[in-house]
Amino acid sequence: MRTKYIRGHIMLRKEFSEDILSGRKTTTIRLGKIIPKTHEIMIHSGGRPIAKALIKKVVYKRIYELSEEDAKKDGYESVEELVKSLEKLYGRSIDMNEIVTIIEFEVIKKFTELDEKDVYMGLTPLEIAMISNRYLRDELSENDFRIIDAILRYKSIRAVSLKLYGSLSKRWLIRKVLRKCLYRLMRKNIVKIRNTVIEM
Repeated sequence: MRTKYIRGHIMLRKEFSEDILSGRKTTTIRLGKIIPKTHEIMIHSGGRPIAKALIKKVVYKRIYELSEEDAKKDGYESVEELVKSLEKLYGRSIDMNEIVTIIEFEVIKKFTELDEKDVYMGLTPLEIAMISNRYLRDELSENDFRIIDAILRYKSIRAVSLKLYGSLSKRWLIRKVLRKCLYRLMRKNIVKIRNTVIEM
């Protein structure tokens, strides 16, 4: 069995969005051995990011070891319903001896409750870069992509300014690209702010 890795993003079906945001769904169960590369993840559902979460625990079990509690934490009424869903998702029948990974998470920021008074609507520069890299990658200019990529690598505006320009005096350029990306994400309804009129 091949090990797979999660690198900061988890995709979940749209039907689970409300359960994730309300705290009723606190795990995702995946076939095979999955190893998260980071403790913080961005959860995507329905074609957009909905939350940032901390991974609390990763457990490996065989299908036959799954409990009703495991199924309920993952949003299902029973283990049988969970297994049927996994079979549908993976497009094949599942052996009861197969290994699954249970990733338990806790939502720490809901992207449906962003602060419109904040310069970046409550998102950090790194969060904007992560979302932009996933949803705007093909439409970014070469320069904008270079800045977004640098934020993903160096994690802060200060570090990016020093790495790309050799000085802190160009931080305004990085902030400008972040604001431009954020407005594009809002216009495309990838990031939603309630009752906000977007102006450029």
